[in-house]
Amino acid sequence: MAIKYLLDQTGKLRNRHFFLIDIVVVLFSPLITLYISLDWHIDFSIYLLPIIAATILFTIIKLTIFYFFGLYRSFWKKASIDDLAKLIFITLNTILLQYIIFTILKNLSFKWLELGILPRYFSIIDCFIALAFVAISRFSIRLSQRSVERLYLVKNFQSANTLIVGAGDAGVSMAEELQRHPQVGLIPVAFVDDNREKHGYRIRGIEVKGGRNLIPEIVKKYAVKKILIAMPSAPGLTIREIMEICRQVNVETFTMPGLFEMVGGKVTIDHIRKIEIEDLLRRESIKTNIEKVSNFLSGKKVLITGAGGSIGSELCRQIINVCPSEILLLGHGENSIFEIDYELKERISKINSPGQNIKLRCRIADLRFIDRLENVFEEFKPDVVIHAAAHKHVPLMEENPSEAITNNVLGTKNLVDVSLKFNVKNFVLISTDKAVNPTSIMGASKRLAEMIVHNAAVNSGYCYCAVRFGNVLGSRGSVVKTFKKQLEKGGPLTVTHPDIIRYLITIPEAVQLVLQASVLGKGGEIFMLDMGKPIKIIDLAKDLIKLSGLIEGKDIKIVFTGLRPGEKLFEELFVDGENYEKTVHEKIFIARNSSELVVDNLIPRIDYLIKSAQTGDKSEILLGLMNLLPEYSPGKNHLDGIDRMTPSGQSLFSLSLEKKVSLF
Repeated sequence: MAIKYLLDQTGKLRNRHFFLIDIVVVLFSPLITLYISLDWHIDFSIYLLPIIAATILFTIIKLTIFYFFGLYRSFWKKASIDDLAKLIFITLNTILLQYIIFTILKNLSFKWLELGILPRYFSIIDCFIALAFVAISRFSIRLSQRSVERLYLVKNFQSANTLIVGAGDAGVSMAEELQRHPQVGLIPVAFVDDNREKHGYRIRGIEVKGGRNLIPEIVKKYAVKKILIAMPSAPGLTIREIMEICRQVNVETFTMPGLFEMVGGKVTIDHIRKIEIEDLLRRESIKTNIEKVSNFLSGKKVLITGAGGSIGSELCRQIINVCPSEILLLGHGENSIFEIDYELKERISKINSPGQNIKLRCRIADLRFIDRLENVFEEFKPDVVIHAAAHKHVPLMEENPSEAITNNVLGTKNLVDVSLKFNVKNFVLISTDKAVNPTSIMGASKRLAEMIVHNAAVNSGYCYCAVRFGNVLGSRGSVVKTFKKQLEKGGPLTVTHPDIIRYLITIPEAVQLVLQASVLGKGGEIFMLDMGKPIKIIDLAKDLIKLSGLIEGKDIKIVFTGLRPGEKLFEELFVDGENYEKTVHEKIFIARNSSELVVDNLIPRIDYLIKSAQTGDKSEILLGLMNLLPEYSPGKNHLDGIDRMTPSGQSLFSLSLEKKVSLF
């Protein structure tokens, strides 16, 4: 109760109370100054009149400056570094004005004032003493308020000693946040950091004990109950190594998102979360040229297709940070568009300033209907189009080839045609590594989408390009989400093949690199993102089991189900004939000659394929794909049961092996 009473009383102090304190301070500071100047021996028969005159003069000067410089308009309960800067500014102005006036009156030698007998720097010393007490009165309230508040909250909430791994900017910011919010129940007691230069130093009163190898010792010595890994730029390998140490000491471990996932890079309590599989696969921090992306998109109208999807929605989140004038969220599913619209409006409300206003629009449209697209473009008149909409699930598209072609091929063709009609000069297609030497209808449809974009770039001279990357962690239908659902049900985790590997990339990382690639394009290029080493899917499953605190084989099993139709053991990165070279960005490669690999009579052939898809003729679809893409290799199981023969009497299966189809 006593602590609560102190908390209430310190919170009741207002500026009128500080004004009364200031009057007392400025009235006594000249006397204190004189005592100090004369070694604590004053003859009042000599100094009484000048000290009274100086006190009246200095009081008027100080209180006048305090008032006009807004000292009594600050909220000192929440005093900050800005308030300290204001006090320093007031101090300098007070010293200057008080010294000038005091020197003038001193030199005039008014006998009745007798200021001449006071020391030369009397006014300056007086200012420092007075303003020191003024600052102490303000900031002591702030400090006592925080101390009492912390004492109260710690006493009334269960707290756990917490070790912070990483004494960089993120770690220090998190320590500050935890100290500011003790109700969270995490009390930072030590740092560890592999940077030897920081060892032994204290940051916010917390010592950096040493490197990660000391974690077991610190856990035991300080009775640590929680460990927080505050290293948002660290690669997944580092997080994995620290996790192994924490698992050995059996302490619950938390982390914070990577830099891409934190809006504005600001660290908050809300960022604390359990370690996820994405953290273990995180790559080294990517250096991005935000300025170029900002110059590219700032003030422009940006249209994003598939805006409610995993990639599309993250594109929206990152693009609003570079302040376009308008964003059009275009999608076929109303629920996903509604959700991202609601989220973005909240984000934009925090970004918008008086001189800047990001407009957000939503349109529900199917890319297969060109008339609807023309209506949208006529209304919005976009400057940049980013095409993220696509059917992407390989097994589903194997069973529904008509949908793959009409959505991924016809939809892209319609979008490109309308973009050209409305003079859109920048177009970015989100593609996939499954477009390289495709064995699935989905991959083949995305390769054709790339060709459509390249063809438009060649014919128009505009900056139309495509960006390829691998499987996206956390996207809808991704293997990670499937595994998590299986874990919730108690397993087993299903893996198609023990040797299957995939290139994996997180959603924020993929989108950041897409935006970087978009500013490098001149037209007709393919950009390939460096996704590091491929990951064995079985290792991914084992990591998830460990993160869940379970034991493989005992608590949960892994079952192999066999490769699905259209699925490869491994994905390829480069199309034969594409010449890749490095760009100015170390994580992005470019094939400048991609547009040269577009087949002759592309559009008539694609129109033929689309007609086949619209009639639902699977045989004609396969024939059309093989005609357009000699590298397309559908599996035998995909063609089993199809007795249709080509005009020459050759079976579709043997024809697919030879890859020498010509309908034109």
